[in-house]
Amino acid sequence: MTTTDRIDSLRSRHANLEEKLEGEETRPHPDDTLVHDLKRRKLAIKDEIARLERV
Repeated sequence: MTTTDRIDSLRSRHANLEEKLEGEETRPHPDDTLVHDLKRRKLAIKDEIARLERV
């Protein structure tokens, strides 16, 4: 897998997590633990993308 492929895959995962996060946050009683986990995972992916783009 090339770096570009890896970045594309990470962006796709990031977008998927964003959709899940938006869905959870619009519920009447969102699960705070799930929201926190989704945000943490999104940030980790964003950090990895930034690291790969610097190389």
